[in-house]
Amino acid sequence: MTECNQPAISPPFSALFPIRSIDDVRRLESVPQERALAVASTYEIFRNSAHAFGDKTALSFLRSGKPQDEPIRWSYAQLLRGIHQTANLLHRLGVQPTDAVAVLLPGCLDYHLALWGGEAAAIVQPLNPLLTDEKLASLMRTAGAKVLIAYGSNAESEMWSKAMRLRGEVPTLTHVLRVAPHDEQQAPAELPPGVLDFNVERSREPADRLVSGRRIAPTDIAAYFHTGGTTGAPKLARHSHGAQVFTAWACVQLQGMGASDISINGYPLFHVAGVLPASLTLLSAGAEMVIPTPSLMRNREVLANYWRLVQAYRATSVSAVPTVLAALATVPLDGADISSVKYCRTGAAVLSPELAARFERLFGLHVHESLGMTEMAGISTVTPPGVNGPAGCVGFRLPYSQLRIVAIDANGKPSQRDLPRGEPGMVLFRSPNLFSGYLNAKDNEGAITEDGWLVTGDLGFIDADERLNLSGRAKDLIIRSGHNIDPKTIEDALSAHPSVQICAAVGAPDAYAGELPVAYVSLMPGAAATESELMAFAAKGVDEAPARPKSVVILDKIPMTNVGKVYKPELRLLAAQAVVQALVDQVATRLALPAELAPTVRASEAEGIAVLVNDSALQARAAAVREALSAAIEPLPVKVRLQSA
Repeated sequence: MTECNQPAISPPFSALFPIRSIDDVRRLESVPQERALAVASTYEIFRNSAHAFGDKTALSFLRSGKPQDEPIRWSYAQLLRGIHQTANLLHRLGVQPTDAVAVLLPGCLDYHLALWGGEAAAIVQPLNPLLTDEKLASLMRTAGAKVLIAYGSNAESEMWSKAMRLRGEVPTLTHVLRVAPHDEQQAPAELPPGVLDFNVERSREPADRLVSGRRIAPTDIAAYFHTGGTTGAPKLARHSHGAQVFTAWACVQLQGMGASDISINGYPLFHVAGVLPASLTLLSAGAEMVIPTPSLMRNREVLANYWRLVQAYRATSVSAVPTVLAALATVPLDGADISSVKYCRTGAAVLSPELAARFERLFGLHVHESLGMTEMAGISTVTPPGVNGPAGCVGFRLPYSQLRIVAIDANGKPSQRDLPRGEPGMVLFRSPNLFSGYLNAKDNEGAITEDGWLVTGDLGFIDADERLNLSGRAKDLIIRSGHNIDPKTIEDALSAHPSVQICAAVGAPDAYAGELPVAYVSLMPGAAATESELMAFAAKGVDEAPARPKSVVILDKIPMTNVGKVYKPELRLLAAQAVVQALVDQVATRLALPAELAPTVRASEAEGIAVLVNDSALQARAAAVREALSAAIEPLPVKVRLQSA
């Protein structure tokens, strides 16, 4: 098969008209989906964009966070040539369309060759480089990864050392392709067996076609994205080419994206948000994407200069998760001209009203929220430019998709009872960009209903304008004596305090109520507040007495996931540890144990909570201490182990 057997070139994606209401979404649906969207694969997107835009800049990579530094730029034509070379290299290495190609890279130009060249040849598996070797190896073994494309330096999360260690942990792995850092002065004189230089090898391949002649179908699997990779067993979501293409097309329509747009994409590319709603959307419409150094938004220089970078590159859109927006809210404009920005959006977590108001007050930017999920190829709802909603409003459903709000049953599962407009419940979706299920069939249990609805785990309601409004996650509900407490109520109250930068509320285990609400906060740089002051402030802002937090703890840093979401499992563990510690202290006081004999509490995500008893030092008293500890801890609705120190 040759390139002439490939589908005909189509126009790039472009917004047909501004979306301002659900009626506009329905207007898009007046054209049958197969006519509105004839593109079958992500590879076709890049062929179409290269044909339409040629030498126009597609990617600008920032070598540093300094606005005056000259970036490395790639055109659309150059990007397609690199995609062809990468796909052809993988084909030469024996990679088949059903094989997995793992990617362990920071923010860089080569990531886009690995992603889109990988999808043209096989199935891409982006990996979170901050995961442990054990997690990474488990994910790769689950996917049966055949090739690993890895960063040839330890400057970013020790990626090269991890890649070398992974070689012996994944039996299916045949080759590692080493990506040289952009600033590398001299390549290694010799590479280990089975390791090849990515750029050298791909430069030997044809750049004008797919040598394989592969004709990609919309149902072909394009990628495996891991969800929640920081805990539990690997859970790999399968994305079809058709689902990814639909995400790009729908985002272009609802966001009004076009070839004149420029966006700084600070999302990591192992995460679906950075790959699909951000990257593929921009590149399908001929926009320019700026990659802010290998460290992206973790680069302090990028963060400190962000508004000057917006000015320097005349960015037309600003996008970041709420925790990054909270950090940006502490960076003054300092005279930077950001008038080019016409759209500011966020997702990944519910935006607090205070942060939304602060951003609008400081920068004149209304933050538009979207809802995205790995299981829906990165996007489920969008708030378009010009549609201003309250915090928590994540916008309209996508064209050709369906949205339901249903009641939650006694087991916390979605029922079949649809709720009226305005009443909150569990959010369900059916959509053309629904994922193709998890790679492990067991993981699919409960994920999709028998009649094909995705169970999101999100809580929300549909307002009078048919926009989805979110309050949080079902698993984050605090259940106090059977009373459901929405943590967002507490978080919104605390966020209004001028000293609070980020906050989160979780349930602490309680022997009588099951859970009690507690909150954790980090303060604005240079700000001061006491925990008792914040407790009193929260009490005034939370109407229901049972929902008022029983404690507010100030932390230097709120734990985050690698994509900038507040990591509540760690906070719940902290809350449980504090409760157990208080009970242990009570036992030690009652038994008059000296400090050196008092039991200690240890907690970790992997092992849970353990109370360490110094049996040898306690000698004859050890049995009595253990008995008292068991009596105190046993009523808690959380598993606690007694161990010898």
